[in-house]
Amino acid sequence: MNPKLSLAIGVLCISFSPIFVKLAGVSPIGAAFYRVLVAWLCLLPYCIIKKKFRVSRKQIIIAIIAGVVFASDIAVWNLSLMKISATISTLIANLAPVWVGLIGYLLLKKKSGKLFWIGTFIAICGMVVLVGYQHILHLELNAGILLATLASLFYAIYILITKNIMAGIDVFSFMFYSMLGAWVFLLMVNGFMGGDMIHYSGKVWMCFVGMGLICQLAGWLTINYSLRYLESTNVSITLLSQTVFAALMAAAFLGERLALNEIIGSVIVLAGIATTFLNLKRI
Repeated sequence: MNPKLSLAIGVLCISFSPIFVKLAGVSPIGAAFYRVLVAWLCLLPYCIIKKKFRVSRKQIIIAIIAGVVFASDIAVWNLSLMKISATISTLIANLAPVWVGLIGYLLLKKKSGKLFWIGTFIAICGMVVLVGYQHILHLELNAGILLATLASLFYAIYILITKNIMAGIDVFSFMFYSMLGAWVFLLMVNGFMGGDMIHYSGKVWMCFVGMGLICQLAGWLTINYSLRYLESTNVSITLLSQTVFAALMAAAFLGERLALNEIIGSVIVLAGIATTFLNLKRI
C-alpha cells in the first residue's frame, strides 16, 4: 500500500474512537479493555501462523511496558470523553508532541529548536483561550480537561518508549506483545474497580467490535506501516487532522456543537502544535 494512503486510512480509523466511546456510554475502562482485546484476538491467528513471537526478552519487556502505558492513555482519555466533548478531548490529547519535546529537554537533555518553544507557547495560549483564563486564574479546571491532558502525557511517554524499539522489531510482533500487556492491565484495573464486564446490550458490543477492528487494529497497523516509509514529523502533523475528523463526526453522529472560544482556542492549539514540527531550514 502507498504509505501516504496508509497514513490517511489510519488517521480516519482512529478518529472514530471518541464516537464509539460516546455511543457505547458504558464504563470507560471496560470500553478500553474490549477495544484492545478484540484487536489482539484478531491479530493472534496471524502471529501464530507467521511465527511472530520470536523476539528478545528485552524487546518483550519494553513492548509490554509500552502496552501498559498505552492502556493508561486510552483509559484516561475515555474517562475524559464522559465529561467533555469528543472534539475538545481529542484536541487536548494531541498535545502529546509538546510533552515529548519538554520531557526530552528536561530529562534527556535534548535541545529543542526555537520553533518548538514558539509552538509550545502558542499551544499554551490556545489552551488558555479554550479553557477560559478566568477558570485558570481561579484553578477551576474541568475534570475532563485535566484527564485529557493526563492522557496526552501518557501518550507522550508511550512515544518515547517505542521510538527506538520499532527500528529493531516487526510491527506485528510489537503490537502483539504491547496489546497483550495493555488488555491484561486493563482487566486488572477493571476487576479492582468492580466494573461490569459482561452484561452489555447488542449496541454496546457492536461499539466494542468497531473500536477493536477499526480504531485499534486497522488504525494502528496502517499508521505504524506508514512510519516505516515517511518522516515522523510529517506523520505527526498529519495525525493532527484527527481532531478535525473527530469534530466532523461528533457533529454528525453526536450532535455536538462548540462555543466560539472553543473553536478559536482549538485553532490556536493546532497552529501551535504544527509550528513545533516546522523546519527553519526550509522556511
